[in-house]
Amino acid sequence: RDGYKALEKTLSMSWEEVLDTVKESGLRGRGGAGFPTWKKWSICRQTKSDQRYLICNSDEGDPGAFMNRSLIEGDPHALLEGMVIAGYTLGASQAYIYCRAEYPLAIKRLRLAMDQMRKLGLLGKNILGTDFSFEIKIKEGAGAFVCGEETALIASVEGKRGMPKTRPPFPAVEGLRGKPTIINNVETLSTLPNILRNGAEWYNQYGTDESKGTKTFSLVGKVKRTGLIEVPLGMTIRELIYDIGGGLEKEFNAVQTGGPSGGCLGEDDLDTPIDYEQLAAAGSFMGSGGLIALDKDTCIVDTAKYFLTFTQNESCGKCVPCRVGTR
Repeated sequence: RDGYKALEKTLSMSWEEVLDTVKESGLRGRGGAGFPTWKKWSICRQTKSDQRYLICNSDEGDPGAFMNRSLIEGDPHALLEGMVIAGYTLGASQAYIYCRAEYPLAIKRLRLAMDQMRKLGLLGKNILGTDFSFEIKIKEGAGAFVCGEETALIASVEGKRGMPKTRPPFPAVEGLRGKPTIINNVETLSTLPNILRNGAEWYNQYGTDESKGTKTFSLVGKVKRTGLIEVPLGMTIRELIYDIGGGLEKEFNAVQTGGPSGGCLGEDDLDTPIDYEQLAAAGSFMGSGGLIALDKDTCIVDTAKYFLTFTQNESCGKCVPCRVGTR
């Protein structure tokens, strides 16, 4: 099924060629920020250091979101192959998967997949007979929402309390143990094998000019058909809720996107194409991909209160906007 063909191809290329392929593909961070993946990598690679780190963010703390968990449980090798490709491109020899402890099956399957990789010479010293060596460790998080933020996640991996730091310096320049560190989402890394195997042009046929490729969403709430979906970016919210989700039993009220710090979009926004810029212009954002459909039985004030309470409880309470603002 072409597993690790992309890694084999990657190891025959220079890291610059791999970076160019990722650049041409237009892949952007799937954790929600939508920052161009190649640009982040390029900053890290150009920072002189004896050691660089890669961290996979699998914290997934948004209520109603389960894309990362499903991807790891169903196909851990997609993520692991993507991580080795990223490690090679970055010149990193050590990586961590930061996964919340509430995902025991995902962690079990990752460990099993990593054992399989070691037996096949795909992880550890001299991968596939090359001079590239790479190790991956799993770090279980305690399920703190704030640890989804890059600098708080790094603090947690270092064994400290998960507290965000002011940036700059950005982790790509100074991250884990003071070394250049790249943090990518599960979905960003799992997409890499497809891009390297099939080429940037193949990936470019999906999505919009600004937001290339596909995106997974967990479609939950009051839609008739809930579940995990993968769609090309640029599809409208209406198509997602009515064509794929089968509509609602009762009258549509709003759709909540982008997790607790995202927003609720009403009926007037149903024809908004789902991409990074358009969702932001409508007053919400993509986030990691949770979509919660609400009908007229759901009080929008209660919804706002629920998410704000969640944000307040989960915040580290360190800076004024959050500490005072959420109250």
